[in-house]
Amino acid sequence: MLGDDNLYSKFVGFLKITLPLAALALMSTVFLFARAPTQDSAVPYAEIEEVAREPRLSGAQVSGVADDGSVIQLTAETARPLGDFLLVETMFASIDVVNGTHIDIRAGRGEINNATRIARLTGLARIETSNGYEMETAGITANLTTGQITSDGALEIQAPFGSLTAGQMIIETPEGMGGQVMLFQNGVRLVYTPQQ
Repeated sequence: MLGDDNLYSKFVGFLKITLPLAALALMSTVFLFARAPTQDSAVPYAEIEEVAREPRLSGAQVSGVADDGSVIQLTAETARPLGDFLLVETMFASIDVVNGTHIDIRAGRGEINNATRIARLTGLARIETSNGYEMETAGITANLTTGQITSDGALEIQAPFGSLTAGQMIIETPEGMGGQVMLFQNGVRLVYTPQQ
């Protein structure tokens, strides 16, 4: 019996020395084989200086209510202030009109004048309405106070009754009316497709 106790004590004493040494060896290998930081993870100073020179907002949103009661929400992938203007990239506008119509507008870039509350969307702009109109034009001007939307040039339209082209489109709420009206003008050409 005395020999078994002595063997157990020697084994415990051996473990008291070897286990901490094994732990130390494992810890040293973690630090020894750890990867050094790469150059890619560092932010270049030139990029930091550029961001500091030109502050930007990502996912900027502006919303409000026009005089005619339309709820307007503008969203931009990036926005950058420049005086009274807010320059935006990848612009998306959502308008809920009082009569229940919903209008979505997408454009590549644009600017919002904070003083006059006018948004100018440039590049290819696409307009979709909940009552079945899909339009493309080279630019759009939206008055955020009155809710009036005007195309800057000619546009192509797919409508529920066919297709048409026009030199200009105006979406506005005439005085005394409860909803917005879409007005196509300047050389309107309609191709009527009868419903089946």
